[in-house]
Order: sequence, then C-alpha cells, then structure tokens
Amino acid sequence: MRKLYKVQEAWTKSIQLLYADAFRTSSAARVPLFFFCFRMIAYILYTALAGLALLPLFLYLRNPYIFKDLNHAVARIKMGLRISKFKKNKPFYSLLDCFLDQVVRQPHKKFLLFEENSYTYSQADKESNKVARALSTHAHLKEGDTVALLLGNEPHFVLVWLALTKLGCISSLLNCNLRSKSLLHCFSCCEAKVLVAGADLREAVEEVLPSLNQQGVRVFILGEGCDVEGIESLSDKIQQASDEPLSPKMRANVHIKSLALYIYTSGTTGLPKAALINHQRLWLVSFLQLLNGVRSDDVIYMYLPLYHTSGFLLGLCGAIERGITVVLRRKFSASHFWNDCRKYNVTVIQYIGEIMRYLCNTPKRDNDRDHKVRVALGSGIRADTWADFLQRFGDIRIRECYGATEGNIGFVNYVGKVGAIGKENFLHKMACPYALIRYDTEKEEPVRDSRGFCIEVPRGDTGLLVAKIGERNPFNGYAKNTQQTEKKKVRDVFVKGDLYLNSGDLLKIDDEGFLFFQDRIGDTFRWKGENVATTEVADHLLMVDCIEEANVYGVKVPGHEGRIGMAALKLKENMDFDGKATYQHVKNYLPSYARPRFIRIQDALVITGTFKQMKVKLAEEGFNPATTMDPLFYLEDNKGYVPMTQEIFDSITEGRIRL
Repeated sequence: MRKLYKVQEAWTKSIQLLYADAFRTSSAARVPLFFFCFRMIAYILYTALAGLALLPLFLYLRNPYIFKDLNHAVARIKMGLRISKFKKNKPFYSLLDCFLDQVVRQPHKKFLLFEENSYTYSQADKESNKVARALSTHAHLKEGDTVALLLGNEPHFVLVWLALTKLGCISSLLNCNLRSKSLLHCFSCCEAKVLVAGADLREAVEEVLPSLNQQGVRVFILGEGCDVEGIESLSDKIQQASDEPLSPKMRANVHIKSLALYIYTSGTTGLPKAALINHQRLWLVSFLQLLNGVRSDDVIYMYLPLYHTSGFLLGLCGAIERGITVVLRRKFSASHFWNDCRKYNVTVIQYIGEIMRYLCNTPKRDNDRDHKVRVALGSGIRADTWADFLQRFGDIRIRECYGATEGNIGFVNYVGKVGAIGKENFLHKMACPYALIRYDTEKEEPVRDSRGFCIEVPRGDTGLLVAKIGERNPFNGYAKNTQQTEKKKVRDVFVKGDLYLNSGDLLKIDDEGFLFFQDRIGDTFRWKGENVATTEVADHLLMVDCIEEANVYGVKVPGHEGRIGMAALKLKENMDFDGKATYQHVKNYLPSYARPRFIRIQDALVITGTFKQMKVKLAEEGFNPATTMDPLFYLEDNKGYVPMTQEIFDSITEGRIRL
C-alpha cells in the first residue's frame, strides 16, 4: 500500500511541474494550450494505465485468494453454461449419453479395473446392453419403472445401472448392509417392481422374500441358477442376450428434471430416508471432479460404497464425465490402500469420515511417499489429520467438499485451507443464497427476533446453515415421507413467505470467508445452560495417548435438564484406559460442562457403511452398568475417572449424587 501511495504522489508532482512550466515562460514562448492539453491527456492516460497494471497487486494485497476465487467463479460459470445447454438439447443429453460419447471417443480405454478383471469403455457398453435386454425381456421393464439394486462394490453394480438407464428406468440404490425391517422399508419408499441382487446377498433376500412376493416384486439374483421359489437367476439370461445397442426411443421421455435415482440416507437417526435424485443433480455433483482439477488422464481409486452419494455421484458419475479409469474395490482396507494405488497407478483418491485417520494410524513405511496420487476428494477430514496426512504421504492436493445427499447447497475448499470445508465465493452466493442463523440447541429450533424472523450470526460465530429453496436450488425431499420433508424446511426466515432448507449442520465463517464445520444439530447438546459440540470434545479425547477413536454424545439423567456428555472410546492396540491421563487432559483443555462425565470402552465403534458414527442407540443405552458388558467409567469430582458401579448409577438416578 505504501508503494501505491508513493507512485500516486510522484504522478501528482509531475503534473504540477508540467503545469507550472507551461505558464512560467514568456507569452511568446508559452506552450500552446492545445499542446499542454495533449501532454495532460498523455499523463492522465499513463496514470490510468499504470493504475490498471497495479490493480491486480492491489486486489491481491486486499485478498490473497482473489485469483483462485476468480478461477473457481469462471469454472462455475462454465459448469452453469453446460447445464443450460443440456436442458435445451432435444433429446435431453444425459450422463448416459456422456458415457456413450466416451465409448465412441475412447472405446479401448480401461473404464473399470476390479481385482483381476477389467472392462474397457466399449466392453462395459456392450455388457450393459446385454443386461438391459435380459431385464427388458424377462422382467418386462419399461420407461419409468423403478428397479432396486442390492449389490456390493463390483462391476455389475455399474453395468446394471447403465442398463437400467438405457431402458429409461429409475434405480433405487439399496445399502447392501440393510436387513429385514430396514430393507423392506426401502421398498415401501420407492415402490420398486424388480430387485436385482448380488449372489453373495442371497440370504438377505431370502429373509424378506415372502414380503417381496406379497408386494409383487420380481427378484433376480446375479447367478447362473437358483433353486429358491420366487428368485430367478439373471447371469444365464445376460449371457444369452444380444449386445446390440438399444434404441434411444426407449428413454425418449427422460428430461433433466426426471427422477434418476433413489439414494438412501445412512439412517443414523432411524430408518433410512429415500432422497430423490434427478438428472440435473447427477450432472451437478459429477462436475465436482472437474472443479477440483481432475483430468481426463487420471485414474481414480473407489472403495466407498456405490449405493451412496460420495461413491456413486462424486466418484462414478464424475469419472464418466471426465472419461477416466476407475479402480473399484469391494471395501476399504488401510493395509492394502497404498499398495493398490501403486499397483494401478492411481492419481485421484476419495475419502470420507475417518478414512484419512485410519491411513495415518497404519505403521509407517519407507515407501509412504512412493505413489502417484496428486488429488484427494472427499469430506469430513479433521484439521489435525489433514496436517498429519500431508506430512506423511506427501504433497497431495486435498479438496474438501461439503454437501448432503438431499441438500440444495454445497461448498468446495478449492484453496486448500487446512480444516475448512469450503470458501465463500461471490458468484456461488448469488446463485445459491444461504446464511448462518442463530440456533437454540435446547429447544432444537432457530432463534427468532421480536418480528418473528431468524437472526443471522456475525462472522466468527457458530450458526445453523440454511439455504434458500427456489427454482435454481430446489429441495426435492424424501420419497413417501412428507413429515421428514417438511421438517427440513424453515419458513419466514428473513422475510414473510421465504423458504429455506435446514441443513442440520452448525458452521462458522472466518474473516477470510472460509467455512468450518462445527457439529450436527442433533449431536450438539446443552448442559448447564451451555452448548457442547461433540466434534470438539472428540478432537481433544483423540489427543490422549491410549485413545484411538472417540464417539461423543449426550445422555439424559433423571432430575437434570439437558443432556450430559458421554464418550464411547476404542483404545489403541495393547493399551488400557488411562483414566488419570484422560481426566488431566479434559481438565486442562475443556470447560467443566464439556468434559465427558461417562466413558464407555468398546472393542470397535459402530459406524455406518459411509463411516458415520452411530450415536442414537448409544445415547439410548446410557450409562447403566447392568445393561452393557462394556467397561464403564464415571468422572468423580476432583478424582478423575473411576470404574462405574451399580451403586454409583443408583445414586445418580435417585438424586443422591448431583452432577
């Protein structure tokens, strides 16, 4: 800034000297007025051009991220223009059409690598044609029908989805870990006419087969034969089918707003909910790879479940949009992760939840940096793990993204700021209006002013993220669940009649515009008039030497308002719970109301298929030693964590011990 002022001062003095020189001479020798004006104009133009030249420096000093902001804005504009073009195309240009274009452009390029097998783009196209013809002939599918997929991470998941899309059908992506009641609930949500299941999931299908038969659901197993009445084999029918292309007329009525998928929420707070995903949503999420610098020559490693948003939309659909090779693995394995990356020359990886910390916890090796990975896409990485990961595994561009399966707002940390889930961008906020509003965690509702409107929090404060629902940012809700759909909506937020989506997440924005995840509103609890963020408490517990994993939640205590803190812990191998060290740490770093009063030691923490921690069941089980075989500890005032006994429990519940 000082340099700019000095330059400006020099320009001013030059003009003053020129003016004085022009009028100091005799009238005969005086510079003609037009010549003076000419010189003045030249100086003004010079000043303007010099100012323009220094403008980027001035903007950079004001905002060091200005060029990255502009690049991201330009990328979003290009993305918006492509979506607009797809909308106008007759017929509609879908992600399937993008795949078919890749088949024409690069037929022999590897599309799927799985264990010892592989499919080129051309082979995947032909195989999916056979699947489509087999299902069309034997399941009598037509455009608009819904088919449920109960498959693990294997090539047939991708091939069956491509086949159904070619028929104009809707795919319902079932969590392959679901059983019994939860599995049947998913069918009631989507009203699928057909189920296609993997051979390894036959027992799960047989368990619900009577109910499926009652509903008239045709059941196919990917096997050569099946002797169970009510289940038909599919693999033999696929082998006999033709691989000739299917007519686009079979999906002639599909447009950008047509329903493409049902993707189910993880069910951490009850039965899964079926989010409605249309073709526009497919495109928008698939573009995240483009926004984060994934190139057409990259190879992506996918182990996240294909039945969920991260694996299917961000991973698979993004790979198709880029035309890249997908290395598919059944499940995540920390011990095989880097060997797979080296074996397949992987350049892009995905992560979610605790995955990165699992990798950091593996034994260190001399070849930790011997790989070609340059980009990591995902969400949910902790700031400390982020730093540890980069230090150990090298200069990998971690691109943290934020969004929800059913949400209408998302963020990308395109700068790479450690710990941030994204960055505000002027163009993004214009297109997708959002705000952080004050939230009462005890009443579990937004705080409103005297006029009945919500209150936006200042920068640096934690607030509930809400995003405006409109034509450009719709909220499609959940299938056959009006109650939960309405529960996600917030009305009259800033003006009468406006409508926003409740993200369910508490965030904060710093002075530079970076967004940071704080907690889920169901996870944050209130104790003694104070809000306790479970993620913050868990972060501190993980600093204790003996603790490998921590799941923090609130439990109710008779005679007390709110919920008090409890933590389920998994200890490091061959280590015991160090109650004294844990107490000393939480005492040093956490206020008294945030310190977990109860500790539960588990051999393994229960998580969903997408690595989200299960809290509701643990909170319901509470801290009664009579109802669990897990070791329990109680934080006794000024003494530290002591083994929980039935006597202590009874004293607490009967009010003899006040917490």
